[in-house]
Amino acid sequence: MRLYCDLHIHSCLSPCGDELMTPNNIAGMAMLKGLDAIAVADHNSARNLPALAKTCAAMGVMLLPAMEITTAEEAHLLSYFPTVEAAVDFSEEIHAFLPPIPNRPDLFGAQQVLNEDDEQVGTEELLLLSALSLSLDELVERINARGGAAVPAHINRGNNGLLNVLGFLPPGLEVAAVEVWRELPCQADVSRLRVLNSSDAHYLENMLEREISYEVSEKSVASLFTYIKGGAC
Repeated sequence: MRLYCDLHIHSCLSPCGDELMTPNNIAGMAMLKGLDAIAVADHNSARNLPALAKTCAAMGVMLLPAMEITTAEEAHLLSYFPTVEAAVDFSEEIHAFLPPIPNRPDLFGAQQVLNEDDEQVGTEELLLLSALSLSLDELVERINARGGAAVPAHINRGNNGLLNVLGFLPPGLEVAAVEVWRELPCQADVSRLRVLNSSDAHYLENMLEREISYEVSEKSVASLFTYIKGGAC
């Protein structure tokens, strides 16, 4: 079965996410675009995933729980989990490794925690754009130990792409997939890995159309997670 997906989207919990990136707006846009599944991967936190799980269920869109974590090297690492509960638990674990730098909403943007009615129920006080005091290897090990799937994000794009941070894709890194930015060449051999293409959308209009798909065994979050975790055939 082929699932049309956008597996890297930010909500308004990410300071760089637009204020219109609310649980209902994201789920509604995914439905309008005909997407089967999305992953909302906020920076260093999963606090909006419980609300998104409810809005996505109401819109008939599958939600793959995720986060985008900044490693000590300042590389971006996507972490996918089979359940919202697992993602939230890991979010709470890594929160202790955020530096004590308060967010400045006037400079970086609000970090809003919303409920399923798009009502603000809290904010994140620490700046979520900060790098954790955990290395790439340490985070991959922790994600794998939690039963998650670690996926280096947009490896060929931006200052936080792994190829720009390290200059290479570490051969012994225990990951089964990478995210590659389609508009740029990728100077790394990713033939043995699953390759994901996503929008990294911070605005509703940037979410993918029904254009990127993955062949899975059935229409379920579990099957999509297994596809990512399983690596290339």
